[in-house]
Amino acid sequence: MWRLFQYTLHRAPLLTLRRRNIYVMYDLHDSEQSHSPPAKRLITEVQAGSSESFKRLRIEHEEPEKTSHSTEHEHEGPSDTSATDTKRGKRDAAGWAKSRRGKAKDTKNKGRRRGTRDQDKDGQKESGEQGPRAPRLPKKQSALLIGFCGTGCNGMQIQPDVRTIEGVLFDALVRAGAVSSDNADDPVKVNLGRAARTDAGVHAAGNLVSMKLITTIPGVEDWVARVNEELPPEIRVWGSVRVQNSFNARMSCDSRKYTYFFPSYLLIPPKPGSGFQRAYEEHAQSMQGVVPLDASAHPFWSALESHSSSSMDDLVRKRMWRISADQVELIRETAKKFEGTHNFHNFTVGREFGDRSNQRHMWKIEISDPAVYGDTEWISVLFHGQSFMLHQRKMMSALVLSCRTGTPGQVIDELYGPRMVMVPKMPALGLLLEYPIFDSYNKKVTSINEKLEPSHPDYRPEIDFEKHRESIDAFKQTFIYDNMRCIEDRDGVFDAWVRSIDTYGGDDLLYLNPKGIIPAAAVIKKGDKRDNPFKEKRKFDLTSFPDKQGIPTIEDDEETESKLNKSRLEDMEG
Repeated sequence: MWRLFQYTLHRAPLLTLRRRNIYVMYDLHDSEQSHSPPAKRLITEVQAGSSESFKRLRIEHEEPEKTSHSTEHEHEGPSDTSATDTKRGKRDAAGWAKSRRGKAKDTKNKGRRRGTRDQDKDGQKESGEQGPRAPRLPKKQSALLIGFCGTGCNGMQIQPDVRTIEGVLFDALVRAGAVSSDNADDPVKVNLGRAARTDAGVHAAGNLVSMKLITTIPGVEDWVARVNEELPPEIRVWGSVRVQNSFNARMSCDSRKYTYFFPSYLLIPPKPGSGFQRAYEEHAQSMQGVVPLDASAHPFWSALESHSSSSMDDLVRKRMWRISADQVELIRETAKKFEGTHNFHNFTVGREFGDRSNQRHMWKIEISDPAVYGDTEWISVLFHGQSFMLHQRKMMSALVLSCRTGTPGQVIDELYGPRMVMVPKMPALGLLLEYPIFDSYNKKVTSINEKLEPSHPDYRPEIDFEKHRESIDAFKQTFIYDNMRCIEDRDGVFDAWVRSIDTYGGDDLLYLNPKGIIPAAAVIKKGDKRDNPFKEKRKFDLTSFPDKQGIPTIEDDEETESKLNKSRLEDMEG
């Protein structure tokens, strides 16, 4: 038996033992002369073996040594291998090191790293020493009821390097002490969310933002008033409501109310001889059994001074124009086509017809009687819907353009169908978010509150904007209505928009015709290049025209926005 053992040792003279990334080799030939443990040698001192097991061992454990551990390893016994066994979690079932080949790169935290607000560009602390940390104050899940004038802001949601409503609000909360300095570098830390997202320049009389806030600030009696002191006057916090910890501002919202204001002169037919009117008449002549709209016979354009008038002369006359009661009834009847559940894929961007998220429900559309402010007559349209898609103010565009061209309301039903067409966006200036509605959440907390006193820690008040109606109405008049009418009187935004429609003579808008049927020439096919496509002007996404140097050129922003992925589009909806 002993000779068999010696024979085995001679056949495998080298035995490799692994000890905490330190490779040692024992020369078993020396064991015949001595019973003492053989001398250890580093693996670099031994010629690399050619056997497959030796190669595999080096591959598995070829990691840089830490010199600080060398002495410790050399004084430990050769049988202790528990430390290396704990590192097998990054290896496959056969013991081989796992590879990231073929896997996507981790871009989750690409860009500005969280927690670096107090660091300079090189990543070094601005101050060499850190002072004592401020005591931690309890945070509570809260809902802020806010209102704002969107002029000068690039929308509601926080974006890097641009001024947004949430960005201004969050900085004010930090300065007021409602958000701690530890959380000041990243709104995600306080679970920031909003009930409705608004586009750039869009106003809101009421909106809701939820996050974890410090509501008991040392030395501050009324923290909401303290936050308003840090905010500009065009952004206000109406109040704060303590909500349930599971509250989600967007998902808990049942519906939203928007109002769109526009001058009634937009319902005047296209100017005779314009590019749009020529394309309209040419297409109408190819249709049998229809009588096209004769714009030259309209009372506004039949006046003698309209034949050679300039755009500024036309605008002065437009502002003095008053629509008839029949036109008001026509737009009300057409607006009823939006009520109910429909596929709104033609009223947004980046959505295919088969996308189930296109199905949205409109509870009610109300159109007020025209009202005169200054020289201009205005009409307001109230939309009460479950939710609204990105740029869904295209609904207003379809409503106005169909009524001014005499297109039957049937065209709205056509736009719900599978064929994709180009529907322009109405100017952002006229859009106002009235407020989000939380009926389901209010019913839930009401049933819970029946068994609790208002002083109980689990008591949760209802979310109700009507409690602040007086303040909201005063704010709307000063910062929204007056501002909106002032900009229109100064810049003529709506007239510039409708003239951009009338100058277009291509096929994209031929669905505006006496039959209200989408022709093949107006259908957009994905991947096909269109001749003379309608291109929108980005300046109509603003609520005020910049100076001459700042006016953007005509460009097709539909192509850019259509590339947004589905999750990004959902985040941009409200």
